[in-house]
Amino acid sequence: MSKKSTVSRLKQMAKSGSGHFFRQGSRVFKYGAIGFGRNIWLSITATIVTTLTLILLFATIVASSVLTSTANAMREKIDISIFFESDTTKEELASMSKTIEKDENVKSVEYSTAEEEYDKLYQSYKESDNQSMLTTLEIVGRDLMIQRQPAAMRIKVYNTDDLSSIKNIVNSDEEFIKHLSKKEDPTYNTNSSAIQTISSWADIATKGGTALSILFLVISTLVIFNTIRMAIYSRSEEIYMEKLVGAGNVFIRGPFLVEAMISGVFAGIISTILSLVGYYALSPRLEAYEIQVGSINSFLSEPKNVILIALALILTGSVITLISARLAIQKYLKRL
Repeated sequence: MSKKSTVSRLKQMAKSGSGHFFRQGSRVFKYGAIGFGRNIWLSITATIVTTLTLILLFATIVASSVLTSTANAMREKIDISIFFESDTTKEELASMSKTIEKDENVKSVEYSTAEEEYDKLYQSYKESDNQSMLTTLEIVGRDLMIQRQPAAMRIKVYNTDDLSSIKNIVNSDEEFIKHLSKKEDPTYNTNSSAIQTISSWADIATKGGTALSILFLVISTLVIFNTIRMAIYSRSEEIYMEKLVGAGNVFIRGPFLVEAMISGVFAGIISTILSLVGYYALSPRLEAYEIQVGSINSFLSEPKNVILIALALILTGSVITLISARLAIQKYLKRL
């Protein structure tokens, strides 16, 4: 920009210094946009780093929510199976069911006799068209299989991590002791290790993602800080002339804040697009591994929620860049 045009612009700024608020704002935005284009490579760098920070933030929130939902879904499906001798009657199972239901940790109880368990087994093989197992069952014979098939009670609980009270009932109640199967042990620990693993993944995703987000937040702050600092030094003569002609702080500091805000807005838009595209690409694969993404999919199915996510990321990006720019302006403009 020539010295003549710079002086002309500065005079115009000084003249507008006491002008209408919206006219001042439009001029500040205009000069901020010009500054963004003037330092385009530094601006692009700042935008990229801020974009990565926002994507990590989005991924951390989604991963934590998905893994937590998966662990909760597994807890909902898990049940404790207690097996009884094949000659245990339905009335005896009902009596033991009432006993176990008194425990505060018990959510629901289902039970079935040996005959009913055999029918369930036979039906499952039939539905899956497992001809070899169906043939085996027919060869052994229904009556003989029922004699070998234990009766069962399946218990769903509220807290899978503490089954001590249920174990105490099973091991101390006389009716339970009398009918418990000698061949099949209760399945207290079924899927507990898988639940603990997924819960730990959720914890790691939250803590690790937060740590990475903070790291990239620091990096993006430093990048934007240095971008604004270099812009201030490259325009030091221009800033000095602005002060000489009486330009106010709004016209001196404002364009740098606008320049940073533009980076934040672009970062928010880009991160929204990349985050959603990446999630929609990964979602079917996650569902194939029984990872619970239904709640996220349901949330994203509403256009207004997608808009809210975009606005949140744009706002977050703008806040990050504005704070970084503000720090640089406060530190370096005082020296000029």
